[in-house]
Amino acid sequence: MSTASDLALPVSEHDDATSAARLNWLRAGLLGANDGIVSVAAVLVGVAGAGAGTGPVVAAGTAALVGGAISMALGEYISVSGARDAQRTGQAAQQAQLEADAEDAPTLAAHYRSLGVDDDVAEAVARQLVRPEVRRRRAAAALRDAEDEVVSPWRAAWVSAATFTTGALLPFLAMLLAPESSRVLVTVVAVLVALAATGTTGAVLGGARRGRATVRVVVGGALALAATYAAGALLGTHAF
Repeated sequence: MSTASDLALPVSEHDDATSAARLNWLRAGLLGANDGIVSVAAVLVGVAGAGAGTGPVVAAGTAALVGGAISMALGEYISVSGARDAQRTGQAAQQAQLEADAEDAPTLAAHYRSLGVDDDVAEAVARQLVRPEVRRRRAAAALRDAEDEVVSPWRAAWVSAATFTTGALLPFLAMLLAPESSRVLVTVVAVLVALAATGTTGAVLGGARRGRATVRVVVGGALALAATYAAGALLGTHAF
């Protein structure tokens, strides 16, 4: 005999959506931190590779950090504002209604039967869910859930800027605290270790293979640092 808990699909779907939203925020935070690590480290290593002293390195790194954080914040603000505008113009409502209309009684009944609901109960519930007035209410509920998932543009902007800044502080501190003779090497090692950590964490959150994801991030970061160092060294040698 089925119980009320067998029919708790809307609650479980909401919980799944909430968990997915949190994972998306975590992944977005990791991406922001990665951007901060690589972007600022590349500038620092490039300027240091040109033979610049501590003053120019700090100035360049500060400019990269501030400019990058503002750019990330602006990009997130525009992106989330666009998503919110789409919600308000009715596109999301139309999509929610189309999805509700696309469901049919046999498919819904089969879904509930797969959860262990008795055949007669599953079919009765499915017939109720496809009634026109129920479809409209379900579409409205889906729209409210979708609107709740669209965060504040300002919040998204601040989170993006904060994660970028957090990542950028690592190469900055490594460059400033290391002895001048080995500051580039220390910064590169610190950056690659940090990228390995964020790459592994991102793979775990996304359910991907850890080794492959970590190698991609580390190799990409290493190439960026090598390219900027080479460019800085070339310009420092052939200054004009």
